[in-house]
Amino acid sequence: MSSANDKIKGHANEAIGKVKEGVGKATDNPRLEGKGDAQQIKGKAQQLKGDAKDAIKKGVDKA
Repeated sequence: MSSANDKIKGHANEAIGKVKEGVGKATDNPRLEGKGDAQQIKGKAQQLKGDAKDAIKKGVDKA
């Protein structure tokens, strides 16, 4: 998977996670709130993975 795909999926997971977390809070559903929080963390990790791929590619391109 390319770095751009990782970043896009990461942003999507963060957005969906925020919605889930908000719905969980609004409906007093701690399980849904927790799932949303976990999905946001997953999204941030995917974005970091994409950033790392970019950094490695830039390093290889310089060499």
